[in-house]
Parts: sequence; structure tokens; C-alpha cells
Amino acid sequence: MSTKPPSGTRDFLPDDIRRRNYVIGVIREVYEKYGFEPLETPAFENIETLLGKYGEEGNKLIFKILKRGEHEHTGEADLALRYDLTVPLARVVAQYQNELPKFFKRYQIQPVWRADRPAKGRFREFYQCDVDAIGSTSPIVEADILSAVAEVLATLGFLEFRIRLNDRRLLTAILEHAGVAAAHHGDALIALDKLDKIGVEGVEKELVARSIPAGTASKYLSLLRQPPDDPAVAHLREIVALCPPACAARIEIDLSLARGLSYYTGAIMEIAVPDLAGSLGGGGRYDNLIGMFLGRDVPACGFSLGLERIIVVMTDRGMFPASVAGGGVDVLVTIWNPDQRADALALAGELRASGLRVEVYPEADKLGKQFKYASGRAIPFVAVVGDDERARGDVSIKDLRSGEQAPVARTEAAKRIVEWQNR
Repeated sequence: MSTKPPSGTRDFLPDDIRRRNYVIGVIREVYEKYGFEPLETPAFENIETLLGKYGEEGNKLIFKILKRGEHEHTGEADLALRYDLTVPLARVVAQYQNELPKFFKRYQIQPVWRADRPAKGRFREFYQCDVDAIGSTSPIVEADILSAVAEVLATLGFLEFRIRLNDRRLLTAILEHAGVAAAHHGDALIALDKLDKIGVEGVEKELVARSIPAGTASKYLSLLRQPPDDPAVAHLREIVALCPPACAARIEIDLSLARGLSYYTGAIMEIAVPDLAGSLGGGGRYDNLIGMFLGRDVPACGFSLGLERIIVVMTDRGMFPASVAGGGVDVLVTIWNPDQRADALALAGELRASGLRVEVYPEADKLGKQFKYASGRAIPFVAVVGDDERARGDVSIKDLRSGEQAPVARTEAAKRIVEWQNR
């Protein structure tokens, strides 16, 4: 029997969890600075909630849950694992419309599931880190979201990322000028969304394969380089102008950006990082989605950071601080002989009371083996209490990073370790 997890999923060991918690902590702290509040929704939704919201290709990637009990034999599905966090948010806004503020700003960090083909940085189960603002059509909303996302990435250590910005209304105007039939607009956007992967020629071939005449396809792609005059262009420039300089300097208006989800109605955005295929996240305005549940349109705009891709890139490029890359324990308390077990546990309690993370070696063993264990666990400090130390009321503290060792009064042990940590 294989012990591997299902394809496209992973087990998370302690080092993995520390990296994830670090990134999530930065995201949460920045988003809360901008006034976004936390929200969580169930792992699965009624299937009709999800179907028809993500376009042709998105529907194929929804993990369906078969009916249970006496209905199991039908092979029909009535539930599905959530595909993203945006559609559940739209449902929540419709459900709690009388309890939420007029301008509702929320962030949500939870796993989603897609029946996609696994690849490096692409999984079937993964976390999304969403931030959304509901209730206003003002370009301040886009500027606020982009500023928050840019601050998250800068805080994490990304220095050369770009924010690609476009508008679905401008893409529609280009399609109309090119003569693409309205029935094929969705097909054209799906093809354009693959530009980074298959190039201009690949997109043109796919457009033709989707029944768009070759001449029309060629005109469509040429208009992306020289677009018609459209109010959406002025709107994009207004968004950039409202962003703080540090954020605005990273924005590039890119008319080839499409984003495949069908619910976008206005500005769309995506993060590009040098030497990285794909993006670290994306989003846009979706003023009609909530109306599918509520019966009236509600303005909305959001952005989703891909936690898994961020962690993969940061790990590959050595971007995590040493405190995160190291172990999760500050001090190992050693045991000389079985009679010292109670005292070792008492010392550990004293050190923990000062905020240190402490592990007690569970067996009486040679000190060399205990030091080797601490080194293998990346535990920087070892506390030793032998007969001589006990008689003097001392603790010997060894810093495994420098090799320095010194006796310290037991009452001062925690203070000394903290001092050594910070030097």
C-alpha cells in the first residue's frame, strides 16, 4: 500500500508549517492594517452555488461530492468542494446583507480544491489568501487592494515584482472593434489568458480552433498593441494615480492580461515575478457576481494571493528569515541520570515562563548524544544541570551556534539565553 498522499496534495511537516505560518502572519497583519476583517466559509458548497460561475474550463475543475445514502447509486452530485473563495463570499454577502456594513472589507485564508493537473507550484488542494471590498465602484477600492497586496509582497522580500493591470471592458471593446462575434468573446478571452504559456502564435491558432476567422484573430491581437480610445483606459490611469508611489511604480497597464474567470466586469490585475512562469496571484472587479445570489448587483473587487506558489518561490530563493528556516525550539534541557528528570522538567517550566520554547531530552544519556540531537534539530541552546551546577544553583548554557558555554545563575538563565539570541 502506497504511503504517498493523493496526487496534487501534500503532507506538511514542521518546517513546512513554520514557513506557512510566517507568510500567513505577514498577510494577515498587512490586510488588517488596511481595515480588512477575517471571514471563513465551509469547505464545501451546494453544487449549484459553484457551477456556472467560473466559465467553461473552471466548471471542469470542480471536485464534485456524490449524493450519499439511498441516493448514492444515482452517481449524481449535490455538493462540491469550494473552487475559490470569491463565490462563497458572494453567497455570504447575499445571505447576511442586513448584518454586514455598507462597505464590507474582508480577507479570507482557507484551502480550495481544483481537479487540475498537478505541476511544480500547482496543486489540487491549496490555500488562497483573498482580500475583497464590497459596496463601492470607486477606483479607490482597486488602489487600496493593490497597495495592500504590494505591501504584503514587499514585506515578504519580493523586490522585483510587477503588477499587471487591465480592464475587461477594454478587452470587450477590442473584441468588438476586431469583429469577434459576441458569442465568441468568452472563447477569445480564454485563449488570450494562455498568452504567457503558448505565445502569440499559439493564441492565434487557438482562436482559429475556436471558430474565430484567422483574419479576425490577427486583427484582435494587433489591436491589443494599439487599442481603440475607450473610457476604460482613463479608468486604469486613475487607479494608478490613486496608488501610493511605491505601489504605482510597479504597475504596468498590460492589454494582453485577460484572466480566465468569467465573472470579472472591470479592472483585472495580476502579479508577475521575473523568471517565474505564471503569477503569484490575481484578481479584479466583479460587480455582477453577487447579483446572481441577491437579485440585484452589488459592486465588488478582490485579489487572491497564491500561498503555495509564494512559499515555493521563497523556499527556492532562500527568502525566509533564519528564525523561520531554523527549528521550532530555543532550548534543549538535558538529563544526566533518571534522578534528575523532575528537576529537568522544573527547569524547562522556568524557561518557558519567560517565553522560550523548550524541549526536555526524554532519556538519561551521554551529553555528547544530547548535543548531537540538539544540533540535528537546529536547537541553538542547550541547558545542562549537573551535580556541580545544582550545588551552586547554576545552569550551564551552551550556544551551539558559536560553541560558547558559560555557567549562569539559574534565576538568570532565561535572561542570558534571550540576550544571546539577540546578539
